[in-house]
Amino acid sequence: MSFELAVWYEPKPITREHAENIFRSLRHGDRENAGTPSPGELRHGTGPGPDEREDAEAYPGVAAFADRLPGAEWLSPAHVLVGVEPERADEVSAEVFALAAECGLVCYDPQRGLVHNLSPRGVYPTMEMRTGDGMIVVGPDLQLISDALATMSPQNPFTALVVFGEHFVQSSPEISGYELEYKDSVRDRMFRTHVPDLGAVQDAFTEYATGERAFLERHDWRLV
Repeated sequence: MSFELAVWYEPKPITREHAENIFRSLRHGDRENAGTPSPGELRHGTGPGPDEREDAEAYPGVAAFADRLPGAEWLSPAHVLVGVEPERADEVSAEVFALAAECGLVCYDPQRGLVHNLSPRGVYPTMEMRTGDGMIVVGPDLQLISDALATMSPQNPFTALVVFGEHFVQSSPEISGYELEYKDSVRDRMFRTHVPDLGAVQDAFTEYATGERAFLERHDWRLV
C-alpha cells in the first residue's frame, strides 16, 4: 500500500475537513462535488490530453507541479495525486510539500488527515516543523501547526518548530497534559514546563511562529 498526497489549487485556506471531503469525492469519481470541471475522459497515470491540459493550466501551478514531479497522477483536470512507497514517504513528502507551496497549491495528506495551506504563515522563512511520525515541513502555515499538534499520540510522540541556530519549541503528550520545552540556542539555555491542555500548546506554538514570546511569561518554567 502506497503513501499518498493530493495537490490542487485553492483561492484561500481550507480546513482539514474540507480537504478530506474533496479527496473522498475525487476517490469516488465525484468531480462535481470536488469543485472540478469535467472536460472529458481522463487518462489516469499518463497525464491529461491536450484539452484536459488546457483546463488544468487554468488552475495556477497544477500543470507545472505535475510536469516537475515524475510519476504524478491526474485525479482530475485540476487535482494531482502523488503515490510513493512507505519507506520513501518522509523523503518524498518533504519534496512534495515544498514544490506544492512553490507552485501556489495546497497539499492534502490523507494518512495524517492534514492539509498544507499557503497562508497564514509565521515570520521565520526557514522555520521547520518536525513531528514524531516523520513529517518535515519548511515554512508551515499556522493552521497546519495547530492541526499537527492535535495528532500527537504514542505513534506520533512530539511536535517541534525549529529555527536552526537560534531557538526552538517542542511538545510531547504526558498522562495529565503536555510537556512544553523552549530552547534559546544562542544562549544555550533550555526551559521546560507542563501545561494541562492542548489549547495552551497550540497558543504557544502560534506565538512562537509569529515571533511573539508571551507564552514564556504565561507559564512557570524550570531551567533544564
